[in-house]
Amino acid sequence: MPLGPIGAAATLQGFPVIRDWLFEADRPLEIQDFCAVGVLEHDHAEMIAAWRGLLDGHRGARGLHGPFFGLDIATPDTGVRAVVQKRMMQMLDVAEALGATMMVVHSPFNHWHQLNRANYPGVYPGLIEQAARTLAPVLDRAAGIGCTLVLENCDDTDPAARRAIVQQIDRPNLQISIDTGHADICHGRYHAPNPVDFIADAGALLAHVHLQDVDGYADRHWHPGDGRIAWGPVMQALAALPQAPRLIVEVRNALHRLPATARFLAACADGREPGADMG
Repeated sequence: MPLGPIGAAATLQGFPVIRDWLFEADRPLEIQDFCAVGVLEHDHAEMIAAWRGLLDGHRGARGLHGPFFGLDIATPDTGVRAVVQKRMMQMLDVAEALGATMMVVHSPFNHWHQLNRANYPGVYPGLIEQAARTLAPVLDRAAGIGCTLVLENCDDTDPAARRAIVQQIDRPNLQISIDTGHADICHGRYHAPNPVDFIADAGALLAHVHLQDVDGYADRHWHPGDGRIAWGPVMQALAALPQAPRLIVEVRNALHRLPATARFLAACADGREPGADMG
């Protein structure tokens, strides 16, 4: 399946740097201001209004990074679950206001869970059951506004774990997200599979990808090509999927380099040798 246009994640501060590049090809945008600590706890109407003004004329797909700091979707505590659901519902209100059709949600799995699957056989089934309880009303609300939740790997070392949540919940608006940098960190630090194996396992359920490079040690959010990830195999694995996931470059700095980075990734997907201006 040919890949769609490569877009980017941005905040209000960084958006002006890439505005023209996003608009000229209707590239997808992921808005990341609203997941910052404290934003949803206070009045954020001015931030919504600011984004509405900036997005006038934008015809690309839009998404939001959902709330995640301190919010575990698989918490067994019903009081904590209520807070998690509240924050996600608030973010869906933002999604409706801004016409966002995807919201990124963080996975509840980590390496301890993987190491103790045999030692505590109820751990994985319990996490999946609790995540399903947390997400049920959130998915109902999201469906009503045409929004899909995508479950992103963070500390996951088993690519099949999030697929199990998605398959067990079995809702069309819950699919998989892959962060290439997170996958490579777990590959480097915990001997998890390579990012291409995360892509292969997700298969037809993969709807969203964060494209970022790392050194195998920490969550760098470097431009693809600046770290150690083998981008040819990654991009070709994405291009071989039966569907085109939404591709979002998620970098921390040097947003002015995004056009060159997108050209670099497109060349990798096509099996071409990237030009000197693409790095």
